[in-house]
Amino acid sequence: MLDAVVVGAGPNGLTAAVELARRGFSVALFEAKDTVGGGARTEELTLPGFRHDPCSAAHPLAVSSPAFRALPLERHGLEWLHPELPMAHPFPDGTAAVLSRSVAETAASFGPRDAGAYRRLVTPFLPHWDTLVRDFMSLPLTALPRDPVTLARFGLVGLPPSTWLTRRFRDERARTLFAGLVAHVMAPLSGFATSAIGLVFALAAHTRGWPVARGGSQALSDALAGYLRELGGTVHTDYEVKRLDDLPPARAYVFDTSPTALARIAGFGDHYARYRYGPGVFKIDYALDGPVPWTAPEARTAGTVQIGADSAEIGAALRAASREGRAPDAPFLITVQPSVVDPTRAPAGRHVFWVYGHVPHGWTGDLTDAIERQLERFAPGFRDRVLARATAGPPELAARNANYVGGDIATGAVSGLQTLLRPKLSLSPYTTPHPAVFICSQATPPGPGVHGMPGHNAAKAVWRRLRQT
Repeated sequence: MLDAVVVGAGPNGLTAAVELARRGFSVALFEAKDTVGGGARTEELTLPGFRHDPCSAAHPLAVSSPAFRALPLERHGLEWLHPELPMAHPFPDGTAAVLSRSVAETAASFGPRDAGAYRRLVTPFLPHWDTLVRDFMSLPLTALPRDPVTLARFGLVGLPPSTWLTRRFRDERARTLFAGLVAHVMAPLSGFATSAIGLVFALAAHTRGWPVARGGSQALSDALAGYLRELGGTVHTDYEVKRLDDLPPARAYVFDTSPTALARIAGFGDHYARYRYGPGVFKIDYALDGPVPWTAPEARTAGTVQIGADSAEIGAALRAASREGRAPDAPFLITVQPSVVDPTRAPAGRHVFWVYGHVPHGWTGDLTDAIERQLERFAPGFRDRVLARATAGPPELAARNANYVGGDIATGAVSGLQTLLRPKLSLSPYTTPHPAVFICSQATPPGPGVHGMPGHNAAKAVWRRLRQT
């Protein structure tokens, strides 16, 4: 009998499997698709030689992750590449605010009226980042905080809505960039703990950067799988699990799945019936015959580029998708251009480009024209660079990855108490009604993103049980 079986080979399932194997437990991992990766895959979606990331592409949380930093992933082929600028946010007038590794450069891009306010916001946390991110990502308390004072200070700043935090800025440039940071998790700007979301992304840029993985996000997943095999774990792909009886006997079962799928597979009935899924996204991957023709020079060297004219436009796009049930006329866009720093992603002189906008949950329309209108506002002539495009709305995203219910790439709404307390109100969110069954997906704390911490935290709960039995 195996010690543990893990279902789902996304970053969290892979991390949970690795953590258990590192502690000497026998582990087998089962994945429904033909490759590991989940939300961290790389495929040729458009033309031969153009390597695209179907979901995650830039990795500010992965490079800062306490779970990943403790593993020898570089030995298994992972290499982080850092663009000249982590992120840029262009404006219609051809200028841009930036999120740089340098706090001073970032603050200067906001203008003199807000430079000091931004420095005062982030500087107190920067020396404590490694400890803070460990404490923040271990909530609820799977370990006692190493720096409870800094964590409490962060909570005082981060738990209020981002609309409160941005009142300290006098001009629109800083407000707009920060609104865009919050929108990475598709949360309304006025939501609970949205200040923390924006602040985490900003601090990550200043401390560890917003890199891409050489060759694509698949490199991270392949490194985790390679290390798991080195530890003696086994990986089975093309293996869909429909019920617990489909799996070999084990002392523990760990699911990197949505709560809905877990309830169906394990026969938990309506145990997760109150769990809420959030808005979806409409994703386009482009093959381009040259770099994106951004008007703002800063955007041409940034790995990630946020698109939204001002904080009001960003807020309206989020409300349309999450509350009004319609696609926004001017969608807020998150774009990534990996080939500005990674020439392996496209043939010589060509580029790959990654973009998505927010749409309602389960939306079945086509946002391509609205997305490209937005891009043309900030990069005139963009359409002329397009060699091929691959589009995916909520139905296609859910078909590619069953965890993305209704196109929700966060595997659950990041709003209200569910921002922190997911998938249920519980001091032990990784356990389930069955004592041998656990959940480790991004539907559990600390939530969405490629950082492996739900898998890391869930593995702690699993090995505590295994030691007791």
